[in-house]
Amino acid sequence: MAEEIKEVQELTQQELSEQNRIRREKLAQMQEEGKDPFQIVKYDVTHHSEEIRANYDALEGKDVCIAGRLMSKRIMGKASFCNIQDRDGLMQSYVSKNDIGEEDYAAFKKYDIGDIIGIKGFVFKTKTGEISVHAKEVVLLSKSLQVLPEKFHGLKDQELRYRQRYVDLIVNPESRDTFIKRSKIITEIRKFLDSKGFLEVETPVLQTIPGGASARPFITHHNTLDIDMYCRIALELPLKRLIVGGFERVYEIGRVFRNEGISVRHNPEFTLMELYQAYTDYNGMMDITEEMFRTVAQNVLGTTKITYGGYDLDLGQPFARKTMVDAVKEFTGVDFDQVKDTEEAKALAKEKGVEFEDRHVKGDILNLFFEEFVEKNLIQPTFIIDYPVEISPLTKRKPDKPEFTERFELFIVGREYGNAYSELNDPIDQRSRFEYQEFLRENGDDEANMIDEDFLTALEYGMPPTGGLGVGIDRFVMLLTESVSIRDVILFPTMKPIND
Repeated sequence: MAEEIKEVQELTQQELSEQNRIRREKLAQMQEEGKDPFQIVKYDVTHHSEEIRANYDALEGKDVCIAGRLMSKRIMGKASFCNIQDRDGLMQSYVSKNDIGEEDYAAFKKYDIGDIIGIKGFVFKTKTGEISVHAKEVVLLSKSLQVLPEKFHGLKDQELRYRQRYVDLIVNPESRDTFIKRSKIITEIRKFLDSKGFLEVETPVLQTIPGGASARPFITHHNTLDIDMYCRIALELPLKRLIVGGFERVYEIGRVFRNEGISVRHNPEFTLMELYQAYTDYNGMMDITEEMFRTVAQNVLGTTKITYGGYDLDLGQPFARKTMVDAVKEFTGVDFDQVKDTEEAKALAKEKGVEFEDRHVKGDILNLFFEEFVEKNLIQPTFIIDYPVEISPLTKRKPDKPEFTERFELFIVGREYGNAYSELNDPIDQRSRFEYQEFLRENGDDEANMIDEDFLTALEYGMPPTGGLGVGIDRFVMLLTESVSIRDVILFPTMKPIND
């Protein structure tokens, strides 16, 4: 059976190679005849497919110029129908020898699926009621030298879709729709934040100290300065410097880079949105997060009711709020408020089968319990609040429970969608937190934070009480487009070279 499959694949490849050879021969002949399509430098497009359909009554009988990729054609002697695909979708055109002339019609019949053509003609409806363009002129604008995947099966190989996104976008309308929605989602986030008085800014991608998150950075070298530099792992520390400088509300949407594994949830480079607002706290961040998710869903999808992972969700309903301690108690029966110290926490971890490292203390083990037993059960939108100080090096402590911080993460269908704090603005406490992170680095944790002396200096000038929020744009897009993998929502995901 395997040999038969291989034989079929080889025959298919031979057939494709033959078709590609024929396409090149067609191009060579056109070039010899002085009709090289690649010499055409522009084509004046007046309308697109959806615009024509939406305004048929006004456009009926009027001339339009459309352009796109030839996706199908039916040759019927002296007349033909074809479909071209533009940015909005498909538009049918009626092409006849009597209208465009014998020579141009003969050329049209030789065009291949995948060629890019321009059509000038008038708008009409066929006998079956389909809005179409009656061609007066057909021009070949670009010759496709590769054969598109067969139209009824499309490009189904998932890895090939990621590697050849350009083909995926041509033949799989659902992929185009996903990335159109992605653009709209980012636009709506900007509109929402702008309406709240936030200022969009840009901060450096290359940094001398990677900070703002626990992650392994990508390292590069600046030849002129002769120093190692890092691709940013977060946006946080530069944005908080701007809060120190007097910008009360700032945000940035940009790429960050983490030298970590690849999975359905992770890509080494991804898009992050971070915002910071002076004179508020993590409660204010919860409010703005909930409102933003609700508003963006409504404006992009027309509803707050969505489905993800087989679950029905309503972003229009109030999001639940639970402390990490209460959530762990709910799903394990263990109350970490009653756990006296690290030794007792480690004993409980052994009892429950939770793996930990020698360096872990009580707060770390609470978080391990949460990750092991709680995350997967958080289906409806839920804010988990009050994280241990050990895993929150940039967060303000809770005044009444200093072993915990004013931090939350938003979970939906077992995934984290946002991370926010009441930002730590005490430079003395921040230095001690950095020193603890440095200790972790020296003991093998290469994802721990480095000491950023300039950021500490900024805090010493004084930063007002501030709330901060980070949202992974790619995961948010996955949620609103019901996409399974992060690679489905990143146009060009990181892939291992095919020859490795």
